[in-house]
Amino acid sequence: MQKYISHSFAETQAFACEFAKSLNKGAVVAYLGDLGAGKTAFTSGLAKGLGIETEVTSPTFAICNEYRFEDKTLFHFDMYRIESWEDLYSTAFFDYLETDAYIAVEWSENIFGALPEDAIIVEILKISEYEREIRICTKGEFE
Repeated sequence: MQKYISHSFAETQAFACEFAKSLNKGAVVAYLGDLGAGKTAFTSGLAKGLGIETEVTSPTFAICNEYRFEDKTLFHFDMYRIESWEDLYSTAFFDYLETDAYIAVEWSENIFGALPEDAIIVEILKISEYEREIRICTKGEFE
């Protein structure tokens, strides 16, 4: 398990930007963390690391936001309101998994059983108002 302490929003973004450069196409990044932990901040840095300069916003109401740059696509899901397999199927999540797009999933605990075995788990824990502990491992290591 990799651990990193962030002292600010900017540090979280910078860490995620560097982290993105290590990802293979088709990587699934699944977040665990409370409301306000920094999941969208991390995704914003992830997008920058992939070369996507568009502003990243939480897909709470859209369920999935799509960001593109050249040959890279990032699908950013928010599974907060997903309560059943039927809900999950209605998002077309499994169709997205069959692409070579990068996928970031907020509130992944709601769909943990549906995540691929090679999903990368990013757990973000609040230490204080601005500090976060970021833990990264594979789904297999987390379970």
